[in-house]
Amino acid sequence: MTQINYPASPEEILSENPPCATTRKLKWWEIDSLERQGCSCPDWSLISIADDACLKQIRNVHFEGKVEIGADVVIRNVPGGISNCRIRDGVKIENVARIEFQQEAPCGVGITIATLDETGSRPIVAYPGISSQIATLMTRVPSWIEHDISPYLQDFLDSKASPHEIGEGAIVRDCGVLLNVSVWPRVRIEGARSLVNGSVVNNAAPGRELAYIGSGVDAKNFILEDGKIDSGCIIRNCYVGQGVELEKGFTAHDSAFFANCSFENGEACAVLAGPYSVSMHKASLIIGCQISFMNAGSATNESNHMYKLGPVHWGVLERGVKTSSGAYIMLGAKIGAFSLVMGQHKTHPDSSAFPFSYLFGDERGATVVVPAAMLRSCGLMRDEQKWPNRDRRLKRKLPLHDRINFNVLNPFTVDSMLSAIDTISELLNEPVFDDLYIRHKGMKFTRAALERAKYLYTLAIYKYFSLTLGDKPFPPASDKKAGSWVDLGGQIIPRSLLEEILAKDDINEAEELLNEAAANYDELQMEWIGNRFGDWWHSHHQDIPSGARQFDELVAEDRQEYIDAIARETRMLNL
Repeated sequence: MTQINYPASPEEILSENPPCATTRKLKWWEIDSLERQGCSCPDWSLISIADDACLKQIRNVHFEGKVEIGADVVIRNVPGGISNCRIRDGVKIENVARIEFQQEAPCGVGITIATLDETGSRPIVAYPGISSQIATLMTRVPSWIEHDISPYLQDFLDSKASPHEIGEGAIVRDCGVLLNVSVWPRVRIEGARSLVNGSVVNNAAPGRELAYIGSGVDAKNFILEDGKIDSGCIIRNCYVGQGVELEKGFTAHDSAFFANCSFENGEACAVLAGPYSVSMHKASLIIGCQISFMNAGSATNESNHMYKLGPVHWGVLERGVKTSSGAYIMLGAKIGAFSLVMGQHKTHPDSSAFPFSYLFGDERGATVVVPAAMLRSCGLMRDEQKWPNRDRRLKRKLPLHDRINFNVLNPFTVDSMLSAIDTISELLNEPVFDDLYIRHKGMKFTRAALERAKYLYTLAIYKYFSLTLGDKPFPPASDKKAGSWVDLGGQIIPRSLLEEILAKDDINEAEELLNEAAANYDELQMEWIGNRFGDWWHSHHQDIPSGARQFDELVAEDRQEYIDAIARETRMLNL
């Protein structure tokens, strides 16, 4: 589990940036100087400046309403005007159509994001500092926010309010209109086409900023926090979180993106994108689903309404799902962790009981499952190693909102494999249909694939023991029953803790429980191991080293096969 520190809340960060240096009203000769420099204002008495403000750097600007100008600012060419805004020290504003704040504008705080079913019945209420875990609770358990949190929600949102200002050291240049957009300290906005009702939040230390909006961006009702939106993206009703990058004309609405997601070219609609989700290709539509650690192949597509009652269908792609080029999933569907989806799937598959699987869509859109086939992939453990190294949030000295467990083998996936072994044993007693497939929940399996899966799942569990126990014996069982675990937006927690969190009516208290779970993950995991594994596993404790070694040999064999295949291709392609 990654070590996560939470040194500051957004409101504490704001408090570290005090108001502009003492300001005063303009003198008559200063007004005259500004007017000769192309500036105008219907009521100069509402404009105040810091003593250290250099009036020579303020040119061709129209002011309206109450405007406060800090020291060492540069403001040039804002023909549409700056209205009702505080401009903090060291700000640079150049070639901007208009900057305006309307009275009591929320600046994106409290926007409702209609994730998953698109109808608004599973909303995320966004604010600076929201975590992937809280967003997941909001949309997956909508009754929690509707009944438990709702009475206190407005006070909570008020505590997260974004100021009507351009923050200290921020740069805003070559942009269209900024209407009700709070720009936090040291943020850069360069070339944006239109920004309406949003907050651009920077929590990072000076010189390590991530928050950036680039050329051609058109965003409305949004929060960008320690992330990047660039190169013509169109954003509506979205939260874009820490280390996230949206680029190259990507479009999204009613979606939330959390730590280190990367999306380019394609489209997202009503998506809850947990940590490290990636979609880089044109013609890819990710819609109406929850994902995390996902990698979407080109032309990946999902459908969620079937032309009947609207977009009421949605799905879950558990952590680590990959899709091949042209993959299609008809929602609702639930795809097991670390599975590879190929072809078209039109029977609403639920493969969550079989993690690490290959899912093939046949000519009729039915799903053929090869359970556990992904376990021998050399790319699986490579992913586990590369994710922490690609964390854009690190070394930024910012509070990390999303708690992330990178382990491929963890209580959530291992418990699924244990259950899968039992299910497979039952399926192997079922008769085979005329087409030689065994059927289960609308999916098709071959007997050989099921028998192989039991072996692979068992080796993977031995590997899990090797990683967690080493040479130690099984932990003693406690009085607690071994419950299941859940993947809550990238954090693996016991279901009992989830129930405890859902009993809270305060988001801050829920976050505290999640922090404790992250800090105590190893202890909770060992307790679960002691309670979950019975006599059979204890009697086979001596097989753990050999089982783990066989697992490693399978992965090494797959790696060597891949290297050999690449070598053959290279020889084929040589001049």
